Amino acid sequence: MHRPHRSPWSALRVAVLLIGAGCTKTEIVYRDREPFNPAPDLASGLLGYYSASTKQTTCGNCHVGHQADWVNTKHAGAAATLAAITPAPPATCYGCHTVNERGNSLTGLAGWDAVQNDAYKDVQCESCHGPGTDHVKAPEDRSKWPLPRIGMTEAQASCASCHTGIHTPYAEEWATSGHSQVIASPAGNPSCASCHEAKATLKAWGVTTNYVEFNSTALLPQTCSVCHNPHGSDNTAQLRFPINTPDPDLNLCMKCHLRRGEPEPARSTPHAPQGFVVLGTGGYRPPGANIDTLISLTTHASVANPRLCAGCHVNTYEVTNPATGAFVFKSTGHLFKPIPCLDAQGRPTAVTTCAYSPPARTFKACTGSGCHATEAIAAGRLAGIRFDIEALASQIWVDTDGDKTIDAAPIDAGYLAIIKRDRPTELSSTTIITPARGAEFNVKTFGENRYANGDKSLGVHNPFLARALLAANIQELRTAYGLPAPPQAVAERMSQALEDARRRQPAFFKASRAMK
Repeated sequence: MHRPHRSPWSALRVAVLLIGAGCTKTEIVYRDREPFNPAPDLASGLLGYYSASTKQTTCGNCHVGHQADWVNTKHAGAAATLAAITPAPPATCYGCHTVNERGNSLTGLAGWDAVQNDAYKDVQCESCHGPGTDHVKAPEDRSKWPLPRIGMTEAQASCASCHTGIHTPYAEEWATSGHSQVIASPAGNPSCASCHEAKATLKAWGVTTNYVEFNSTALLPQTCSVCHNPHGSDNTAQLRFPINTPDPDLNLCMKCHLRRGEPEPARSTPHAPQGFVVLGTGGYRPPGANIDTLISLTTHASVANPRLCAGCHVNTYEVTNPATGAFVFKSTGHLFKPIPCLDAQGRPTAVTTCAYSPPARTFKACTGSGCHATEAIAAGRLAGIRFDIEALASQIWVDTDGDKTIDAAPIDAGYLAIIKRDRPTELSSTTIITPARGAEFNVKTFGENRYANGDKSLGVHNPFLARALLAANIQELRTAYGLPAPPQAVAERMSQALEDARRRQPAFFKASRAMK
């Protein structure tokens, strides 16, 4: 008699020999195989592979969707990566290429570190979730669900357990980045939390996967699992959204770095306008200003930089000893600074006050992309952009006292300080966007050290747009408020900026290409 299959797992054929009085009868009985094997390391309860040869994880027998995604990740080939290295790497390397106590709540040697069985090869589900034995025996018992963590405070039970060290310092670089910081005010504000608090961000993105901190009230920074899907994805580096699309609704970085790109009746200050600036759609445009809104297609959002934001902000490079050529350190780009300050060994740091030139900073992001031939040329282009933008911005407003607030002349200087003194309501209206408020928005977006939530790229995100908008602001302010003409040097920069903005291939851009 054949019993029908009750599950997707292979049935095992069991021959039962029945011996009766004077006769022998053989009956073939089919029995389902259990969906899990006994844990090779019984003490830990780590199950590992159900079938190592086919990379079928035990967890994947039920969680088929996650299995299908995971098998295409680098984690699924972690052991093979080591096996391909010649000469063979030290045995200690397998600690981050197998299932063991790293990345979860286990303590002491476990999994591969305790029993070197093929079932524990590669970085599998249990590497982050922890032992699955209790769960598979009682899958409906929520108290036995092996939940992972998305926080980074417990190094052993997080991505930091492996993604660290001189070869893979992801955790160390992230820890000194802005993404690792939690600012209580925006993070705890429901209207701001979706970009300032990890759990709220995942919820806003429709991620409903459960994890240890899911219902916690503690505020979490933007950790690895916010941008990367541990189960795998169709995007590079297991990112939750692509980084190579200019669609602001889909681009991972622009999910947050694209909030207020033009003034609103009640607000004349920018907020995370970077995406708008890169794409050339941001800023206040004075009526009649002839500015190509797609001018960015000839700059850092062009086909020469397909990774867009990440093309400059997430770059890897190796540091070697100049005397011996020996490896020192590999930067992962997870400091997220395009031209970071360097320490004495050439490693990126969180310092921001060093000179904007090599060797104080690295401009490898500029040369590695193929946009600039040398770091010196890239630094020179930056210096030119900063000089031009500062000249235009200072004509509009000089924050003399450094409080990032427009004060009436003579406390501050520039056109807006004069307007604040003579016609203050032009800057305080909450019902209309006056020329003064439009100029305030642009100078706080592009002017250096003028506003905490401005573009803050020193003009690099879109130098043509920045220069053109500021030049147009100066023209409009003069006409609207009868202000004096700017100095000749500023007038010349205004003329060039507006001329460049009317062309698909600006002279400024052509000159930079000629310098390569």
